[in-house]
Amino acid sequence: MHIRANQKIECALYVVATPIGNLGDITLRALDVLGAVGVVAAEDTRNTRHLLQHHGIGDAKLLALHQHNERAGAEKIVTLLQQGNSVALVTDAGTPAVSDPGALLVEAVRAAGFRVIPIPGASAAIAALSASGLVNPHFLFHGFLPNKSAARRAALQSLADLPCTLVFYEAPHRILECVTDLHAVFGDAREIVFARELTKLFESIHRCPLGTALAWLHSDPNNQRGEFVLLVSGAAPRNDDLDAQAERVLAV
Repeated sequence: MHIRANQKIECALYVVATPIGNLGDITLRALDVLGAVGVVAAEDTRNTRHLLQHHGIGDAKLLALHQHNERAGAEKIVTLLQQGNSVALVTDAGTPAVSDPGALLVEAVRAAGFRVIPIPGASAAIAALSASGLVNPHFLFHGFLPNKSAARRAALQSLADLPCTLVFYEAPHRILECVTDLHAVFGDAREIVFARELTKLFESIHRCPLGTALAWLHSDPNNQRGEFVLLVSGAAPRNDDLDAQAERVLAV
């Protein structure tokens, strides 16, 4: 694809989704925007430079914006916008401001009166849901759970009665502890889907009851490696919920 470098582009903040693993998953529109903006604010400039170079984009000025400098970085980017610059916001993988830095920047840019334009693309959560086979039209995206077990179990307990599919992100060094807590709170019967290393070379998707999930993780060290999307089936309807549904049907 021809990148229209230096094309005229509106002075705005462009929230650009980038691939979650496979560099071929970037959109044509994202490439156009990244090739046209004056500044690219990136969670990790090294990763973003590699992405841009892979697609033949080398002119953009890179600016680091991560969880440790987001407030100060937001002020700098608002100033750049006030000076007439266009800015793209990217994260290491996926969509900025969704379980990644960016929300504070978006809030600051909107408060300053500038447009924020989403450039949608790859999403680990949606990719996992689409391939899970969990039949439920509703889901709740929680993202990362707390690091500590007590706080994690408390968070899970608050979700235990929800009938929708639950979506979590988890890192490999916490996967055993996280699944232990999922099992303790939700019990044996609910289904869990491990969507691991999505779009990457060693992608795998495994579905099983929570009661056998730890055994599966321990069955092969590779099952504990990589970045995870975890999907947990929703709570079964309670008897009083079923009675209420029956009454509504009979009343029709």
